[in-house]
Amino acid sequence: MTALFGWIGRNVVRFRWLVVIVWLVGIAASSHFMPPLSKEVNNNNSAFLPASAPSNQAATLAKPLIGSVNNSQVEVVASATTGRISATQVGELKGVIGRLDKVPTVISARFLGLSSDQKAAQLLVVSSVSQTDQTRAEKLVNNLQRAISSPPAGLHLNLAGAVATNVANQKKSNKQSNEIQFASILFILVLLFLIFRALLAPIITLLGPIFALALSDRLIGELGAHGLQISFFTQILIIVLLLGAGTDYGLFLVFRVREELHGGKSVHEAVAHSMARVGESISASAATVIVALLSLLFATFGIYHSLGVPLAIGVGVMLVAGLTLLPALLAIFGRAVFWPTSTAKREHRDGLWGRVAGSLLRRPVVALVIGVVVFGALSAATFGFHAGSFGGQQNAPAGTAIAKGNDELLSHFKGSSTNPTTVVMDFSKSVWTDPSELQAATAALNETHQFSHISGPLNPNGTHISASALSDAHRILGESAKVLAVSAPVEIVEGVAAPKVKPALYEAYVATARYISASGHTVAWQTSLVAGNPTKTAALDDVPTLRAAVSHAAKSAGASASGVAGVAPALFDISTISGADLRHIIPIAVLAIGLVLALVLRSAIAPIYLIVSVVLSYLASLGISVLVFINIAGNKGIVFLLPFLMFIFLLALGEDYNILVMTRIREEASRRPLKDAVIRAVGTTGPTITAAGLVLAGSFAVLAVVGGGGTGGTQIREIGLGLAVGILLDTFLVRTVLVPAAVTIFGRWNWWPSKLGVATDAEEE
Repeated sequence: MTALFGWIGRNVVRFRWLVVIVWLVGIAASSHFMPPLSKEVNNNNSAFLPASAPSNQAATLAKPLIGSVNNSQVEVVASATTGRISATQVGELKGVIGRLDKVPTVISARFLGLSSDQKAAQLLVVSSVSQTDQTRAEKLVNNLQRAISSPPAGLHLNLAGAVATNVANQKKSNKQSNEIQFASILFILVLLFLIFRALLAPIITLLGPIFALALSDRLIGELGAHGLQISFFTQILIIVLLLGAGTDYGLFLVFRVREELHGGKSVHEAVAHSMARVGESISASAATVIVALLSLLFATFGIYHSLGVPLAIGVGVMLVAGLTLLPALLAIFGRAVFWPTSTAKREHRDGLWGRVAGSLLRRPVVALVIGVVVFGALSAATFGFHAGSFGGQQNAPAGTAIAKGNDELLSHFKGSSTNPTTVVMDFSKSVWTDPSELQAATAALNETHQFSHISGPLNPNGTHISASALSDAHRILGESAKVLAVSAPVEIVEGVAAPKVKPALYEAYVATARYISASGHTVAWQTSLVAGNPTKTAALDDVPTLRAAVSHAAKSAGASASGVAGVAPALFDISTISGADLRHIIPIAVLAIGLVLALVLRSAIAPIYLIVSVVLSYLASLGISVLVFINIAGNKGIVFLLPFLMFIFLLALGEDYNILVMTRIREEASRRPLKDAVIRAVGTTGPTITAAGLVLAGSFAVLAVVGGGGTGGTQIREIGLGLAVGILLDTFLVRTVLVPAAVTIFGRWNWWPSKLGVATDAEEE
């Protein structure tokens, strides 16, 4: 492997200008021919659930009402500027409906009736665009906004509902993503300037990750355009992962080049020799991350599953940049990279970390025991972990037209919600012919005491009507979904115009199209929960009770099937599936990374305690998160994504530092006693690992600070801070205390069954 990476290093140095040109051409071509990742993001977490999830089964049950599960519904709210909406204005809404009908991908646009206060009207647009298709959904919303840009006199028209809200939030997410990227680059640059005390070194070290991020963004966007699901987490985490971990890999090489220059080598010799020594460490580190990410393909939950391939592609591109672009730039700029600091030849110094290692290794057993006890005590706090929800931002950004539309919807249509919890029942007999079942089902739902408000077929627009009156309206007017007029029809009786049905009943009947299917077999109710906001932990925890109550109510009303859909049920399913995924993916990831470590270190012993050290670090980090966010901050729960993301990232990224220090210990142990080798290796790699850990932890801290104010605010903050704490524990305790102590205790057995492990300890004695 040393020979292979040495060959790569020599050829990169030789063709350094060509390498840089190829990268520049690749970035330009991908930017021209491929879409950006941001255009392919899906913010609807429930869309990542498997079809077998109960919330998805409920959505399938509602298919006769909503059409294809791939269709989307956008609401339009018309509100009077003063007073009530007049009959003339209602008639003028026909023109608006006509314009909406002509928008590309719109299947139908219809009038849903006036609010009970007569100050607002509701229109419903059904489109063939899936709300998970972010690019087409954004185009749909933009087209609809243009269609309503010229409202009738005295009316305001605004879009509302989940699809329009998702589009508005995605625009904000893109802005937030750019802010995180800018803040991360700025933070890393400032930190690198402090670390190197040089002008060019920080810029050149960061150029590789920036180029890798730019190319990865387009490659992943292209895959997204061809069907790969990409979540908001992919969009955010790839920035932190590539800039943070990519800078770490750059530091591995740049520090080694500086060390070789101090050893007396020329620039080109230093770069080629550093590639021979560090290339394997960088490749193995990237391999552990890629293997951990690809283990996510075994996940059931789509967000986890979808993270694997995009992030693995990003890390792969970053590895190529680290093995080609960075050494080429180092060879081009030479000693000027480290100016104004000196790179002249000098004697080796162990430095601070070498002295720390020397002190700890006088009593390695004591150091190891104290470290394990401290980590174990912090790990005990994980028993207090309680999952919280991740609903993200459920309303459009303040000040937008869509936020105003949502506010008007909630204000004028009692019980409406931009994220309602929907109850669906299926009846063997049509409720049009047997309306008593409809009355019984509504009463049974009220008796569950699970809902603070229920909107359904008997109060579709806030006006209460009886089941028999609804049946009469159906007999007179026909299928509600085909009643297209926006004012009640009349008939001539003895020369006098008289309404076929009373106007109030007519408006209510028109609005039932969203609650009762054409056949009358499928019925839905939109509800607000007694447990509160469906995005909060209390509502999530109440879902099992809610489902049991709805099932009992459905059976008592004679329904043959029932289900509950919406934010809270979907989040509960996500939380449940997330926990199951964590339990069966942990062994897969541990085994895969253990095999990579065994191959890199040529050892069957070292990978065992290295993985144990990372698991201890993971549990301690999770314990600190529990103490901070639940015990101190008083949150009811922590975002349920944190344990999963923390395990995958700390397992993978933590092993990066293990690989760097262990490969250096092995290199030094081949020519000096083991304790001296450990001190020399820790002293040499200590500054590198410290710098790398600060960069990576700082990147996650930037995510917490900048991302904490946007979509998914509190939860993003928990993820960022949790991962930052874990990286710092790895950097300052695991790699400097636990691992060196364990290496010293195991002695030459660290390398068994390789030749280095068979050697005796005679030299040390």
